Amino acid sequence: MSTLSGILLLAAPLLYALRMLGFRRAWQQLPVRDLGVWGLGSLDRGGPLPEQAAAAENSRQAAPLRFSVLIAARNEAANLPHLLHQLAGQTVPAETFEVLVVDDHSTDNTAAVVADFAAPYELRLIRLAAVPGAGVGKKAAIQVALAQARAPWVVCTDADCRVGHDWLRSYAALLAEAGPEVRFVSGPVLLTGADTWLQQLSGLEFAGLVGTGAAGIAAGTPTMCNGANLAYRPDAFAAVQGFAGNEHLPSGDDEFLLHKLHAAFPGSIWFLKHPAAIVRTAGPATLAALLQQRVRWASKWRHYRHAPSQRLAVLVLLANVALAAGLLALGWQPALAPWVVAAWALKLGADFWFLAPVLQFLGQRRWLRWVPVLQLLYAPYALLVGLAGLRGGYVWKGRPVK
Repeated sequence: MSTLSGILLLAAPLLYALRMLGFRRAWQQLPVRDLGVWGLGSLDRGGPLPEQAAAAENSRQAAPLRFSVLIAARNEAANLPHLLHQLAGQTVPAETFEVLVVDDHSTDNTAAVVADFAAPYELRLIRLAAVPGAGVGKKAAIQVALAQARAPWVVCTDADCRVGHDWLRSYAALLAEAGPEVRFVSGPVLLTGADTWLQQLSGLEFAGLVGTGAAGIAAGTPTMCNGANLAYRPDAFAAVQGFAGNEHLPSGDDEFLLHKLHAAFPGSIWFLKHPAAIVRTAGPATLAALLQQRVRWASKWRHYRHAPSQRLAVLVLLANVALAAGLLALGWQPALAPWVVAAWALKLGADFWFLAPVLQFLGQRRWLRWVPVLQLLYAPYALLVGLAGLRGGYVWKGRPVK
């Protein structure tokens, strides 16, 4: 009996470990190219250019790629000036991008911050309240901005994010090399904040999501991305009818679109793996804020119709439940100890193996020390968040959501 129970306890962690090994290989296969050769800065280095790089550089100079940067903002007067200043410091020419800020019915002076900002680039303020029938929320803001965007690519981020000076340059570099089949690019996001145990644990969990999303894209089975850092073609958005079918959901403007585009245009999703592309955003400052955020994310899971995402979610859940169940079972079946140890070793070993290069890329390898702690907390945490997400009901940006 103990052998059968042990095999059952070991099955999910073993399958999970195999999946993480595959994700690790996929992550490692994502190229990290030198922007000096790959991107707009290749002439800045002063040396001779390889023939292909020179041709690409000439093409860019002849017809520079333009971007529309879309920012949905609600009550972000304190954060937005930082982002607008960082966009002013981009190393791509100011004439190659425009910035559209959509004020989503803010009750502070968000609109005034945008109106008064002296930008070297084209900056436009759109008041969602002034657009008849536009509705409220991030999806509504993005759709209104898309209707007014003038560039062939839109790049999305959030008003409380921070970007490096080569952020747009890294997108331009990738797209200058990519073929016309690319329609959606996901970028990396890093949680920042005070150096507390909560910030490091939440940052570690979030890094796992970023790495998993990137590896899934590299493996040809995209599952997740983050709306704080992504780009897509407006014509591709229109081709899949944008947010149609999930407009009523306050979350999921990023992943539902990812799934729809992958279904309509297989092979059109790329991940931008370059340090210059990392967008930083502050993690939740309190445990209550963290749970509120995760419940918001979890509320969209039951609406997924994307089989790879569903399978991955079930596998992660089963692996974590197996570890928790193994510890509880030791109380009346001590003979299960070798099986429980093996299950924990598989799960933790796979997490360390996968997360090490991801955290190295994000500059936070020291977070690896928190992997065992996160594992101990994860089963009750995931159960609480999952049940709360199924039940629904939370407050986001000052709005109650059912």
